[in-house]
Amino acid sequence: MTTSSRTLGDLFDTFQSEAFRLETLDDYSKSGNVDAYHAFLAGEPQPDDYNAGWVEQLRSHTGKGKRVYRVHILRRPLTDYLRFELGWGYQKNMSGGEEFFILDVTDRPNPLQNVPDFWLFDSESVAVMSYDGTGKYLGSEVLSSERTVEFAGHRDTALTHAEPFTEWWAKYGA
Repeated sequence: MTTSSRTLGDLFDTFQSEAFRLETLDDYSKSGNVDAYHAFLAGEPQPDDYNAGWVEQLRSHTGKGKRVYRVHILRRPLTDYLRFELGWGYQKNMSGGEEFFILDVTDRPNPLQNVPDFWLFDSESVAVMSYDGTGKYLGSEVLSSERTVEFAGHRDTALTHAEPFTEWWAKYGA
């Protein structure tokens, strides 16, 4: 049940200092950039305007001193989708100032087992993301403020166990 009339979009428009994202899936291929994903699979070069709208939004936020960052929980070997997301998406989004971290659970237990994908804004508002079994985005739910401390704890755990993307990519990137 949605506990507020606020939407994920509203939270993006109004956050003051930081927006954190936890990603837990190895396939979001039905959730956007479908054409780009197919181009990647076909071995085509990344278009210059790939993800341009998101990169501009990132620049708008980071240019005002706001932090946008995420942790992706994953295991190797990478799926085709993760090779696309990390190789095309993360690389491009970094040009807009977004920061990325990887929590690689290939050789260790996942410290956030069963925690859903979410966005946490200013440690005050949380939106849980819902996906079907094929990686299709179904929507988000803005939770009540009482749940924020729980999700801030998930963020802190993720960051404690993650490493910066650029370091991880240098070791394991495709």
